Order: sequence, then structure tokens, then C-alpha cells
Amino acid sequence: MRERHDWILADMIAARAEQQPDLDVLTFEHLSLDGGATPDEVRTYADLHRNGNRIAAALIGYGMERGDRFGLMMRNHPEYVESMIAASISGCVLVPIDPRTRGEKLAYMLRNAGCRGVVCSDYCLAEVARARKDVPELGWVLGLETGEGPEAVPLESEAAVDSMREALAKPSGTLEPRLEDGNDPLQIIYTSGTTGDPKGLVFPNVRFGGSSMLGTIFGYQPEDRPYTGLSLTHGNAQAVTLAPSLRMGLRAIFSRRFTKSKLFDVCRAHGATAFSQLGGMATAIYSEPERADDADNPVRLLVSAGMPRAIWEAFEKRFGLDIYEWYGAVEGGFCFKPVGEGPVGSFGKPGANLDLQILDENDVECSPGVVGEICSRPADRKEKVEVEYYDNPEASKSKTRGGWLRSGDMGHRDADGWHFFDYRKGGGLRHNGDFVNPGFVEKVIAEHPQVSDVFVYGVEAASGAPGEKDVVAAIVLEEGSEFSPASVFEACRAGLESNFVPSYLHVVDEIPKTASEKPQVRFLLEDFSANPGALFTEERS
Repeated sequence: MRERHDWILADMIAARAEQQPDLDVLTFEHLSLDGGATPDEVRTYADLHRNGNRIAAALIGYGMERGDRFGLMMRNHPEYVESMIAASISGCVLVPIDPRTRGEKLAYMLRNAGCRGVVCSDYCLAEVARARKDVPELGWVLGLETGEGPEAVPLESEAAVDSMREALAKPSGTLEPRLEDGNDPLQIIYTSGTTGDPKGLVFPNVRFGGSSMLGTIFGYQPEDRPYTGLSLTHGNAQAVTLAPSLRMGLRAIFSRRFTKSKLFDVCRAHGATAFSQLGGMATAIYSEPERADDADNPVRLLVSAGMPRAIWEAFEKRFGLDIYEWYGAVEGGFCFKPVGEGPVGSFGKPGANLDLQILDENDVECSPGVVGEICSRPADRKEKVEVEYYDNPEASKSKTRGGWLRSGDMGHRDADGWHFFDYRKGGGLRHNGDFVNPGFVEKVIAEHPQVSDVFVYGVEAASGAPGEKDVVAAIVLEEGSEFSPASVFEACRAGLESNFVPSYLHVVDEIPKTASEKPQVRFLLEDFSANPGALFTEERS
């Protein structure tokens, strides 16, 4: 029998269920969902262990072997975490999928990962059903009945969908985890695909457990209650809130989704002492009307990745909290700026075990103030930089060319070694923390009957968040068509994730291109600034 390892999720939960079975370690709040009309969903360690085993039994019942993949597509429900635990117990590999994902992107991820089935909520069933037509390998769907929102459909209305509630009602006992060791994969997290199709990053079981140590780095205390409204399909929610809380017993709080207007109401109601945010979220929070009780909240710590320098100190003062800034990607490259250290606007310095440098195109370290690519490698040169993109050895090799982890982010350092993020290499679009693949946006707009040509680019984000851009779709109208901006935005809302929906439609006579048909962004940017009458937002449509 394999010995338990506390960095393996299945082992971690089994041990805590023995040590603290009745601790209410996870709360999924409903104040931000329906005003608190529905009771919160609470999970103890004993609940997580029992339900994880029951879902694992269902996976094994589908004939899932160790290493087989399945999609996991739902908002922040307790069953999401229990399905993660089930993957660790069964030795299967989950593929987190943002529940807003639609169309070809969804089919691509399921097909590329070789998913044999999907665990999803009822409001994702219609999209999953459409994807099944293009992914014949999907043999089963396990659906969670929620009744949440207009997109939720009864399970019985879709063919060959089993009930999560029924699976959780079946006793299974405690299964022996089928992992060989902690290097067996737990999940495949897909990048946003800024420069092509999304790539699936393979996460070993011990990687999730290792991220639980971030709680110590951030300075979480035993009495802390971390909170997040970020999706569990995102690495931030897992690394900053879920993993540390499960390991340390921190009684975390989750919302179905981020809601800026109710964020501090939730924190007050549940005694949250820390929360996490990305990029433009801070500006959205700060833009809320000021209240006399803004600073009257229990939050002491904001764990931030991308706090705009312009509002940093004002944000701390207004809400009565401290900002702990950090930087990292799902592939690695962790840096941090503890509270009260370093200059405002910096994302910090690497830890002692990481060598992080700003490199020019010849891999020579840049001088202070000079922008280059943010690259990292283990400080112990005997250790190799390793990144595994699923079924994509060329991308894996390129990511670690020359022994460096190539972040694709451009930044600089000051004379004292503090690092700053400047922009995404190659002009990639990052909007509200997500990297936007222009191809998916262009496909939806190009199919609109009023559009003859489309090209998606980015402009400086109105939020002021470092490295963020607002999404602009330059469109050429079909000759003789009567333009309806509202109908184009409606098509985008129906076919895209919310962060992919353009902030602006930019109507042009033609998209300027080179002889090789490459769009010339600089001319579009000039027209964007000079011709505001050609710009349409959802408000002005």
C-alpha cells in the first residue's frame, strides 16, 4: 500500500477527515447569489471525504481507468471540489472548463484532452450537448441539478445524462486511491490560447499540494477566513484560496462568481479576513460608490495580482486593508511583494529557490529600467525547468528554451531588484485577468450577417490595470446592410465568454493590411483615437 503524502489531495482530505471531521472548512455562500434566500452550502472534512469517494465510485463505474480524462464544468459549487477529490482518489485527470465556455472552444478542449466524459451543472448541459456532436469520444455526462438561472435545463431533457445527486446518495465506503505516486497528473488546465489554440498544462497531484504552501507565504493565520469569487477553474482560486484552506483548515468562503457590489457585504456577513483579486477587478471594486462604512469590514489582507499603481494606496486607505502583491503563471515563476515592502506598483522579488531575470532577445539580463521578458529557473542549477503541455511536446520545449521558463510577459526591474510588469509579449490581449484569443471573437462576429470583415485588437484598458487591455473589434460592414450594433453585441454575448465580448465595435471602411494580408494595428489605433463617432459600446448601441 502506498504511504500517504500530505501534498496529494486524496491523502490530505483523508487525513483531515480523521483529525478534524466536523470542521466546516468550506462555505459556499448565497448572499451574492440570491440575497441569502437560499441557505449556504457548507462542507466539513468528513463531507468532502465521503462525497469525494462517492463521485470517485461513479467515475470508476463509468469504466474510467487511471489517467483517463474528464471535463469539469460548473461554477463554484461544493461538488466542484468534491469532483477534484474524486479525481485524486480514482487516479483520473480532470480538465477544468470555465462554465462560460461555448462552441468550438469547448469542443476543442474536450477533444484535445481526449475526455471520456463530463461532470457539469445543469446550466452547462445545452452547450455540452452541442459539443458532444463534435466529440464522439464523450461517453457519459454526470449532471448537477441546480436550477440556477435561465440556462439551467432539466437533466431528463438531455439524452444520456446521469444525476450527480443520485451518485452522491449511493454509499461507497472509502476507496483506496489508485495513484502510483504524487507525479500522477491531477488536472489539465488550459491556457487561453492567445497565440493559437489553447494548450493544456499538465498538473501533477503534488503541484496542487505544493500550492497549499502559499498560505504560509501570504501570511495566513489560523483564525483567517480567505474568500474568493474567482472561478475554481482558474489557477488563482485554487492556489490562493482553496489549497491553503484545505491544508491549513482555514474555513474558506466561496461565491458562485465575483460580484463587486456585494463583495464587502459577503465579507462582513461571513467574517472574511482575506480575499484575492486579479487585474481590473480592483478598479471595478474601487469604482463602486463610496460608503461611510467602506473601511468597516473584517478584511485585513488583499492578495492581489495586478493592482493598478494609480489606486493602490487609496484602495488600502478606503477599505482599511493591506495589499500583498504577487506574480505568477500556471506554469510557474512565482514572485511576491510582502505588505509594507518595496515600491508601490512592483510585483516583488522571487524567493530564495528561484532565479528570476529580465532577459533581452539574446538572453542577456537587462539593465535596471530596461524592458525585457520575465524569465525564471530554479536557483539550484541542477534542477531542470519542466513544463508539460498535454500532447504538445513542441510547445513544452519552446516554453523552456535555453533552460528558462519563458513567461511571455514583459517587465523591468529597478536598481534595488524590485520587478514590474509592463505588457504581454506580442501584444496579447489580457482582459479582466483572462487572456483573450482573438480568433474565437472574430469567428463569432464574422458569422454575423451585417459583417463583411473583422479584426480584433486591444487598446489601453480604461481600468488602468497593468498589462490589461480593452477588447476592440474592427468591423467592415456588408455593403448595403443596415448596421445594428446591438445585434452584434447580442451575438457576442450568446457565443462568447463575458471577458471575450468586445468593449468596443470599431466600424471602418476597410481593415488596413500589409501586402501579406497582415492587419496593421497602428493605423487602427490612430483611427480609434481620431474618430470616436465610429466607436460603439453596448451602452451606445
